[in-house]
Amino acid sequence: MHYVATKICQAGEIGYNGNLFGGTMLSWLDEAGAAFAGYLCRTHNMVTLKMNEVLFKRPVKIGDHVRIYGKVENIGTSSLGVRVEARRFDFERDLEEIVCSTQVVYVKIDENGKAAPIDQRLRESMGQHSMTNLTERL
Repeated sequence: MHYVATKICQAGEIGYNGNLFGGTMLSWLDEAGAAFAGYLCRTHNMVTLKMNEVLFKRPVKIGDHVRIYGKVENIGTSSLGVRVEARRFDFERDLEEIVCSTQVVYVKIDENGKAAPIDQRLRESMGQHSMTNLTERL
């Protein structure tokens, strides 16, 4: 997976039970995934089509650093399926623990908001090579 972003949980993002709001985490995942998809497709015109099931495995507390990673799982004519994963970083143990993950589908759009084709070179690259080196080739 490719590192995409780090977020730090702040007091205003905490719910009644002392954990990060789930909706805030979903927002972080969506934003990081869209940034990753846009980077790969060389555009800021990416919109979220759908987000699959999310299972919250571990709580996030005030001050926790959450690292978000992305990996392209599939690509269509105008869409990109991205696996996004949030990992809480434990500084004392130098360890990352998965907080949650999901797959998000993003669609490239044109200036009129209509689906636009993803560059053929990217689609071919993903079909012929492993994703490990994709970002190095673009």
